[in-house]
Amino acid sequence: MRIALSQLASGVRPAENLRLVAEQTGLAAARGADLVVFPEATMARFGVPLAPVAEPLDGPWANAVREIAERAGVLLVAGMFTPGDQGRVRNTLLITGRGVDTHYDKLHLFDAFDFAESTTVAPGDRLVTASLDGLTLGFATCYDVRFPELFQRLAGRGARVMVLPASWGAGQGKAEQWEVLVRARALDSTSWVLAVGQADPASVGEPPATSAPTGIGHSMVVSPLGEVVARLDGAPGLLVADLDEAATDAARAVLPVLRNRRTDLG
Repeated sequence: MRIALSQLASGVRPAENLRLVAEQTGLAAARGADLVVFPEATMARFGVPLAPVAEPLDGPWANAVREIAERAGVLLVAGMFTPGDQGRVRNTLLITGRGVDTHYDKLHLFDAFDFAESTTVAPGDRLVTASLDGLTLGFATCYDVRFPELFQRLAGRGARVMVLPASWGAGQGKAEQWEVLVRARALDSTSWVLAVGQADPASVGEPPATSAPTGIGHSMVVSPLGEVVARLDGAPGLLVADLDEAATDAARAVLPVLRNRRTDLG
């Protein structure tokens, strides 16, 4: 399977970001991609009020993404914001195309490093997988990467590829943490991990938001044995890679952590 990770620097206008989605999806499809993944907060970057930009899953922004996926003949994953409860929004991945139409709401909210996502975002309440050409994909978003059990449970539901959009916060040691965590989750679940982040705003001449996680780049494709097989730096870019599906079987044969995991302990 050929996949594409589009590391972009989302702005504050959903219509302009939608144009980038269309452009990047066209480029990815032209290079033979079956799956095109965009970052968390593709619809609009963090650091601005989210409620005014949130739209329902049957709203114009999501429907336009569906049309882009349909035209390109790909499965497309993009981060957006949908209405939540108590005046909050949900941090949603729209997953659409190739006969799939579903969504994932971020489970673990980023209440850490002096940022409180839960103030404006309501958490999701379900695990999500989807099938592409018979291959099961599992979905997670950004801060979810710090919770190994999520990835193991997705693997338990048949996921062999983990799709991980993010908008990682900047700071001392944060890039190193990002790589360690992504590679560890590949090892925990013996699955491919497709980790795509928002680009570093500085790479496009924008100062990073001082109080919001607006991205550091460093998207990567990690094998089921934790090897980084392709990566980007901080700037926007389109990363295209081929996944060897047999690598998952091989990893699970030599490193049967899912089978050896103890689930009988109190």
